[in-house]
Amino acid sequence: MSMPHPPSAPDDPRPSGHESAQPVGHGGAPAAPRAGRDAGAPFIPAGRGPGVPRTPLPVPGRPADLPPAHSTLICAALPGLVISTEEGQLTGRGLEGFYMAGRRILSRCLVRVAGREPLAMQARMLAADRARFVGTLRASPDTGPDPDLVVERTRHAEGIERITLRSSALRALRLPVEVALGTDLAELGDVASGRSGPELQASVHAAGLRWSCPTGYVTVTADPPPTDALASAGLLRWELELPPGGTLTLELRVRPDGQGPVRAAGRGAANPFAEAQVLSDEPGAEALLRTCVDDLRALLLRDPRHPADTHLAAGAPWRCGLAPAEALAAARMTLPLGTRLAVGTLRTLARSQIAGPGPHRGLIPGPLRDSGPHLPPGCTATEATLLFPVLLAEARRWGLAEREVEELLPAAERCLEWLRTAVGDGTYLADPQPGGPFRCETQAHAHRAALLGAELLDAHGRTGGTGLRQWAQAMRNAFRDDFWVEDGGGGRPAAARTQDGRSVPQSASGTAHLLDTGLSGSGEMAPGLLDKARTEQLARLFGGPAMDSGWGLRSLGVKEAAYNPFGHRSGAVRVQETAVAVTGLAAAGHEQEAGWLLRGVLAAAESFGGRLPEMYAGEQRTRGSAPLPHPAASRPAATSAAAGVLLLCSLAGIRPDVPAGTVTLRPFRAAPLGEIALTGLRIAGAPFSVRVSGLGLAEVEESGDGLQLGM
Repeated sequence: MSMPHPPSAPDDPRPSGHESAQPVGHGGAPAAPRAGRDAGAPFIPAGRGPGVPRTPLPVPGRPADLPPAHSTLICAALPGLVISTEEGQLTGRGLEGFYMAGRRILSRCLVRVAGREPLAMQARMLAADRARFVGTLRASPDTGPDPDLVVERTRHAEGIERITLRSSALRALRLPVEVALGTDLAELGDVASGRSGPELQASVHAAGLRWSCPTGYVTVTADPPPTDALASAGLLRWELELPPGGTLTLELRVRPDGQGPVRAAGRGAANPFAEAQVLSDEPGAEALLRTCVDDLRALLLRDPRHPADTHLAAGAPWRCGLAPAEALAAARMTLPLGTRLAVGTLRTLARSQIAGPGPHRGLIPGPLRDSGPHLPPGCTATEATLLFPVLLAEARRWGLAEREVEELLPAAERCLEWLRTAVGDGTYLADPQPGGPFRCETQAHAHRAALLGAELLDAHGRTGGTGLRQWAQAMRNAFRDDFWVEDGGGGRPAAARTQDGRSVPQSASGTAHLLDTGLSGSGEMAPGLLDKARTEQLARLFGGPAMDSGWGLRSLGVKEAAYNPFGHRSGAVRVQETAVAVTGLAAAGHEQEAGWLLRGVLAAAESFGGRLPEMYAGEQRTRGSAPLPHPAASRPAATSAAAGVLLLCSLAGIRPDVPAGTVTLRPFRAAPLGEIALTGLRIAGAPFSVRVSGLGLAEVEESGDGLQLGM
């Protein structure tokens, strides 16, 4: 089968660390370049797939021109976003500003009190959607070196800034306060590429200012209203009097196109996540779960034509739109928090599935993704299409209502039909481009989809399950030899095989997907592609210093050619793949190696304040060191936040089978974090809580009616 994709660069078929086609952001606005993960616009055959671009969009600036994001504070409540430096002032430089649906609606917000900028003292995130900045001033002439005025700014992603002045002076203070505002109304992609253009001219509007351009306008309103508003300078002024020990607050509201407050998808009844909590001997576990769930809520989006259906954006600031493979993977990892995200994601992607006759029938469109120095870009459409039936099958085990399973089953059947068509009479699933390789992780995805898809078909009286199982068995029989590279250290899985039978032998984290065999019935995991001995050897490799950085699993071993600790597919730690490795190793009985990787990620999470980026440098951990951030990593990121949930829940080894009325527990016997209790999870919509003792013994403390403990 051959499936053309848009080229990832005009003259080079492999992206040089970043993608070359500008994606479409939430609400139809172009998002920023996505820093090398998804390398092109989705491929759609002509006349198919409503609502998705059929050709690549214009190529943005050079990847090296992307401004760094690792040192910024990113508040998200999509479609709202605000990016700040630790100084607290919004100067309009770099990525700074308030954004809504992919457009910068305010780039400059500079506060001066009595003609001076406050001295920045502290900046910290309060939650995923807001940050707090504290500065000080000496407002009285006789206070010596001691500040007597605190200026506190609380900034919300939904377009609100509160400026609070607190006086410690012994006498009343008369203070002129100025806020200088400006905007370019530029798209995030243009801001990132340095093409944002000049600031627009303001006009006075009600209790604030207004800026307009041919594609829209934005207003800033102040409460209380300013004493003066100077449009030419974009300036609001107040003459304030603070009594001794007094406090005053100014509030600015930024609204695009005259809109009222924009409600984030993750707020209120639309929130699909259970209010889960963790109690543990490990002090960072509670904060990690809280932050991960907060980040997941911040990244929620609604399908605009079907607002009841929510899904996750890939991450901020670069990828504030739908990335199908990552949305499915994140929904799968968060099944312990309920099935509502899974069903919303599945419905959204089912509507994008290619229909009608032809070899692409059933494919879920997705962009290309850079695969590092040893392989051509991979097709995330393949990955998404294979993940769809897996997520549906596992969501059913976690208690997704049968009527919803039935609703989505036709789309899952089309995914499985596409798989059989793409494989044809062969044993393996190749990359779709002519002469494309057989990737190891693609075979793992395909094998899992075949087995779990077969169970799904059987359970609903559909045909095709037997053929899928037979093909999966044939793949297992051949894979163990075809994809194993012998060496002096016991061998390793090949990263890929070429069409002419040559192995791509590099040690890469993508082989972790071989350990993710999928949840089958009665609390059992589905069979995998590796036998016991080769699974044990893979565990040794993942636990060795070449792959385990001490902060998590490197995407490429340190001994491999082209290793780069910052390479997102050539040495950086990718949180999602580390979590996949941890859960797979634990399920296979290799708890020591799983525990090493788990503790490494938890240590990294603590260093990052609980908010895991999608990746960070694979530099070796040493005493007293900290993980190095990646300058282009999304943070928050859907897959890393979901991975944090998966890692903590893996300690209890929860394996539900709601259709059979059972839940099986396979906890870490070594209890790497000591005693841990997980409360407020969801199975079949009912609360579920479990405690694992320091001896590795698990006990269900709360569950819904009709569930029995499996053996």
